[in-house]
Amino acid sequence: MAQTEAETLKADRAPEQGRLGVRRTAISGVRAVQTYGIVVLFVVLFALLSVVAPNFLSATNLLNIVAENAPLGITACGMTLVIISGGFDLSVGAVFALAGVISAWLAIRYGVTLGLLLGMLLGPALGFLNAAAILGFRVHSFLATLASQIVYRALAVMISGGFYLEVADPNFSVIGRGSIGPVNYEIIFFAVTAALLGFVLAGTTFGRNIYAVGGNLEAARLSGVRIHMVRMAAFAICSFTAAIAGVLTISQIGQGDSGQGVGLELQAIAAVVLGGTSILGGVGAVWRTLFGVGILALIHNGFNLLNTPSYFQDMVTGALILAAIAINAVGSRGRY
Repeated sequence: MAQTEAETLKADRAPEQGRLGVRRTAISGVRAVQTYGIVVLFVVLFALLSVVAPNFLSATNLLNIVAENAPLGITACGMTLVIISGGFDLSVGAVFALAGVISAWLAIRYGVTLGLLLGMLLGPALGFLNAAAILGFRVHSFLATLASQIVYRALAVMISGGFYLEVADPNFSVIGRGSIGPVNYEIIFFAVTAALLGFVLAGTTFGRNIYAVGGNLEAARLSGVRIHMVRMAAFAICSFTAAIAGVLTISQIGQGDSGQGVGLELQAIAAVVLGGTSILGGVGAVWRTLFGVGILALIHNGFNLLNTPSYFQDMVTGALILAAIAINAVGSRGRY
């Protein structure tokens, strides 16, 4: 019996539909890896170091890992919002240094409380300046924050005169060195920051708007999202977290240093990307970033315990970041 025209057309389309189904299955698998692969990697690396690295599982070492990486973690949480919104912030290392220097400078002249508070509150102001430059001049955030990084770092050097600003008042070191039991205040700041920003992204209209702006700018605009306000808020929050991290660090060491925070922006971006947040925007979560920070922290701490050369640590870290970028790129193809 001769096939009808509809049956012939269906038979011709069958191979194409089969290939499309395979592609969709592959993309779904990649997205699953993108979402949960970082958790598996963290668990595997943690288990491996527990076996091969001496003293890794000691409570002192584990608390030290979190405390040492708290400034990076705080900054990376803020960076997550910017990258999800479709931007980058290369100025966070300089904001980190400038906030610390100004905090120490004010503490020396006008008191510890004023120094600590204004040092932290400097962050949102610098973030607004970044966003104003990006939106006002219509330039990519990469270029605008690269320029502001240079300016902010120069201001830190100018204010400090290129010297360390020693703060003699012991109260200045309370938030950097203080603790509740065995838990340092740095860890508490880190936990509170992660919880707040995680809630903002997952449970508020502002968080949904960040995803909308990063996922599809034109669709967000047509939906009535105030794009400029969302971006300005994201950059302000990011700089605020960098300033908090800078003040905590300066409080811990007891002196302002314009050289602090060099390379922090790259570490923060690495942690965010390693955690599965898409560099294209629109996809990501703070909890993923926490695992990204955790992976970087475990590599550094575990390899140091094993006396592994630093270049090998860098090679492993770079390879993991490259793999995360590749997975993100493949997983994002299904969005467009």
